[in-house]
Amino acid sequence: MFSITKTATALLLVVISQTNVLSFTIPCPSCHSPAFLQPLGMSAVAEESGVAASVDKIRNIAVIAHVDHGKTTLVDALIRQSGVFRDASQATDAGERVMDSEDQEKERGITILSKNLAVMRNGYKINIMDTPGHADFGGEVERVLNMCDGVLLLVDSVEGPKPQTRFVLDKALQKGMKALVVVNKIDRPSARPDYVVDKVFDLFCELGASDEQTDFRVVYASGLQGKAGNSPEELDKDMGPLFDAVIESIDSPTVEKKEPAALQALISNIDFDQFKGKMGIARITNGCVKLNQPVALVHPDKPKRTGRLGNLYVFDNLGKKEVTEAAAGEIIMFAGLDGVEIGDTLVTNENGGNDAAEPLPPIAVEQPTVRMTIGVNKSPLAGREGKFLTSRMIRDRLFKELDRNVALQVEETESADRYMVSGRGQLHLTVLVETMRREGFELEVGPPTVILKENEETGGMEEPWESVEVRVPEEYVGGVIDLLNQRKGELQDMGLEDGDSGVTIIKYLVPTRGMLGLRSSLLTATRGTAITDSVFDSYRPKIKDEIQGRDKGSLLAFADGATTSFGLEGAQERGKLFCSPGDEVYKGMIVGIHQRPGDLEVNICKTKQLTNMRSATKGITTGIVAPIDMSLDACVEYLAADEILEVTPSLFRMSKNPSMAGKKNKGKK
Repeated sequence: MFSITKTATALLLVVISQTNVLSFTIPCPSCHSPAFLQPLGMSAVAEESGVAASVDKIRNIAVIAHVDHGKTTLVDALIRQSGVFRDASQATDAGERVMDSEDQEKERGITILSKNLAVMRNGYKINIMDTPGHADFGGEVERVLNMCDGVLLLVDSVEGPKPQTRFVLDKALQKGMKALVVVNKIDRPSARPDYVVDKVFDLFCELGASDEQTDFRVVYASGLQGKAGNSPEELDKDMGPLFDAVIESIDSPTVEKKEPAALQALISNIDFDQFKGKMGIARITNGCVKLNQPVALVHPDKPKRTGRLGNLYVFDNLGKKEVTEAAAGEIIMFAGLDGVEIGDTLVTNENGGNDAAEPLPPIAVEQPTVRMTIGVNKSPLAGREGKFLTSRMIRDRLFKELDRNVALQVEETESADRYMVSGRGQLHLTVLVETMRREGFELEVGPPTVILKENEETGGMEEPWESVEVRVPEEYVGGVIDLLNQRKGELQDMGLEDGDSGVTIIKYLVPTRGMLGLRSSLLTATRGTAITDSVFDSYRPKIKDEIQGRDKGSLLAFADGATTSFGLEGAQERGKLFCSPGDEVYKGMIVGIHQRPGDLEVNICKTKQLTNMRSATKGITTGIVAPIDMSLDACVEYLAADEILEVTPSLFRMSKNPSMAGKKNKGKK
């Protein structure tokens, strides 16, 4: 630890993640300033204590892009070059992709939650928001755009604009924002920057961008190498050109009123501190706010809630720093108000709120398209592992998720122990189920279904459709087209990718019903080579015909008990199994995939007859095939309409839905 003198102070940097709070003690630049600590003319301290930055010196930007185009890696490079870490060893300890702090984000390799950070560059404070790239988490992008004045649009130097690029850019352009285009991964051998920039310009024109928006600036970068430049052939040794472009191309916050009575700050995110409770994150649109000031939370559809600001923070590098006041244009985090929710507006409550400003329009996000039921686990093996089992615990956890997940919806059902959860896609819902599983919940999950809606003009039912783009080697094109046609898809475009890659790009419009369970079939048909991207397109008239799901039935357990090697040996001739010897099963549980259509009951718990009649060679050449390891996503994809999934902290079990089986038997009678 470094010594502390009158001229050498220590900065306590609190790194906030979604689940953990980590503390680092970082020396002040005046007492320890190697080249690593102060690159790019940046300061490890955003502002002097208690003083907010001038509005002209603030830039609020969101980094948006299609999934896997390098957003988090690029932000990681900015962090490492901004003096956040004390030295190279601390940067190494932090690991790669510092912003992806959630366990699921690290395991899946995607960003799920939007996160904030702030760095200084030549006296300018740059608030940066890292956003998810997957279409299922588009609600996070829509929420974050309310805090921004411009966007960094990242585009892969080979792939160019993709479906999610179109979605997030459209949202930014509708808000009148300028975009700084960053052609990332420029170090790839097959990079084609001129082609990519032309495609981005065409996309701007298709989305109806203004002349000012289409006159965008382009920066070329390699997030992995930490380099950027204004020309693809000449990159600087650091990210300096990208920071300069942000300051020059992105407008400072627009402020109409600066008086304290004009305070307006829309809550766009929620954080939680075990000591301070619920904390709101907002961008001050007008006015200013001070510590301990009487304030109120207002919403057009909710009663007014009053209180005082017990704590006031601004973002500082990866963490936050307490200040006494903040002005318009700044992004703040505050505590002290109970019941703060996303979509509320923070206004002044001085003089009883008589001079307070009107609430800002609440955050509007796209409506969910897919839903599934989540309820109490009622299988014969329930209650053996989980800590949270009752319907009250599950209900409280689901409604608590609504505080932060603005694109999610939870509804009560006719059953007291089952809830309908709606989201933007299958991945959106399975991430929630996986989070609850890791927290110790036992759940019963139903198959995903699409949300239908009635057309107000025609009175007909409509269903969601998705725009799908598949990149696949030329030899597997026939299998992909056959699968998409079976799912009632409509071919929009097809052609070879530019260059000598031998990859074909196929574009389809497919009903969301047809997309459920399609991923595994596509990977099987293309031997794992297909890359699929999809994004919600529109609601269209519902297709009357049934959409073909999986073409094989399930193997069902014949009775309760523990599986035996002898039983599995006989059952594996009927299909592929999910069980190993010694696993507990119950009647009706799905233990494998049948090799033919229709379900088949198999007795995998039977034992050998205890007789002395044996063949000398019997059992020498037989063996048990290794079972298929099914993940949560694979199980949800596999489920048919009459099947359910049992989720416990360590196991996934699928079975036939007992309630639907009863109705089926009654119908036969």
